[in-house]
Amino acid sequence: MSESAHTPTRSSGLKRQLTLLAACLGFVVVILDVSVVNVATDALSEDFGGSLSGLEWVINGYTLTFAAFLLTAGAMADRFDPKRIFQVGFALFAVTSFACGAADSLVALVIARILQGVGAAMIVPSSLSIVNKTFPDPAERTRAVSLWAASGGLALALGPVVGGVLISQFGWRSIFFVNVPIAAAGIWLTQTSAPRTGGAAAGRPARSFDVPGQLLAIVGLGALTAAVIEANGLGWGAPLVVGCLVVFVLALAGFIVVERRSADPMLPLALFGRGAFSATSLIGVLVNFSFYGLIFVYSLFFQKAWDYSPIVAGLAFLPMTATIMIANLACGPLVKRFGSRAVLISGSTLAAIGYLAMLPAVGSASYPALVAQFLVAGAGIGLVVPAMTNAMLSAVDPANAGIASGVLNASRQVGGLIGVAVMGILVGAATPGDAFLSGLRAALVLAAVALAAAAVLSAAGVRRAAAPA
Repeated sequence: MSESAHTPTRSSGLKRQLTLLAACLGFVVVILDVSVVNVATDALSEDFGGSLSGLEWVINGYTLTFAAFLLTAGAMADRFDPKRIFQVGFALFAVTSFACGAADSLVALVIARILQGVGAAMIVPSSLSIVNKTFPDPAERTRAVSLWAASGGLALALGPVVGGVLISQFGWRSIFFVNVPIAAAGIWLTQTSAPRTGGAAAGRPARSFDVPGQLLAIVGLGALTAAVIEANGLGWGAPLVVGCLVVFVLALAGFIVVERRSADPMLPLALFGRGAFSATSLIGVLVNFSFYGLIFVYSLFFQKAWDYSPIVAGLAFLPMTATIMIANLACGPLVKRFGSRAVLISGSTLAAIGYLAMLPAVGSASYPALVAQFLVAGAGIGLVVPAMTNAMLSAVDPANAGIASGVLNASRQVGGLIGVAVMGILVGAATPGDAFLSGLRAALVLAAVALAAAAVLSAAGVRRAAAPA
């Protein structure tokens, strides 16, 4: 009697862990395909030739559609069931990854990458929504979100290394083909383990499909992303960049009007009336602004000022990215004990201190002088990401988990793009001498200010949560 009573519980527990594994696999391939392609540009240039801007669009085409479709994908997860959207997104990601690997021209590769970004946008919010629905208990959800975030940290840490090994041994096409078996495993695990919850909460009618809101969100986010991407090469005053920014402002204004008037909006604007929802959205912008902006600047610094090869430059980030993954895992118990608010404040402050401590070290021309600061900054960033994700999910009801995930990831994506653009301006025109070093120091101060603002937002906007019993 006792054995049979416990068997369903063990079976249910195993299915939940396998569901979490599937969600983590989805996040891994999405992050991996951002980082591994960065080390493939030389190989692509040898095969296809083409201009530098064409090679940049192999990376940026993915980023553009990924950012543009995040809100739509989150809303689709809430309406049509996150399990179904996750599987469709993973299948699209697999098909387009194969198309990337089989591309016979640079144009074909860019088109496949653009479609691959749509699949990535479907995967991320739905994977987090699946985690939220699979682990309704706050303590278990905090641990699951920490593991989900750590999987992304692992992909970020190992991406350049894995990409370098695959390219050197099997050629650049292998970095895309490897996604296919991973996607197959993720789809199978989701099908056999994840519960189907349906798109509407119990007792609620199915949500309508807010077509005007969806289209305006895609146009607005896409235009902003395109403006930031092109501003690096053309300048902020270029007609294309200005035109994209105008489209973004008009689309944003139209989106707000449409969502206010809609009886069943894609993004209920009332969510922004909740302090934690608004605060974590802005924290996502600030954290990614500082982190990805400095990753970009340090990549230039290591290669231009210190003459590192691309692979060695990638390895130079390993202490920071590995620490991020470890801190992701440690975040769960800390949130459980102290609450998301305290962890957010501590993590943001720690990362700001780490970046400020780099100021004297960057002029030493000694990599060991930077390692301790990388570890401190990585630990801070690693604590912030799961804590803000958990705070965001706790601020909304399960019926809006998908759109909340979409908002958070869209804000982080936009923050990263703006960080790369702004910090790129600080060092872009500089030579590897004193002017470059001055630009790097200005970028470090700017990142620290952004993280200090994130700490203030955490203190003011995130509800003080008692530690779960």
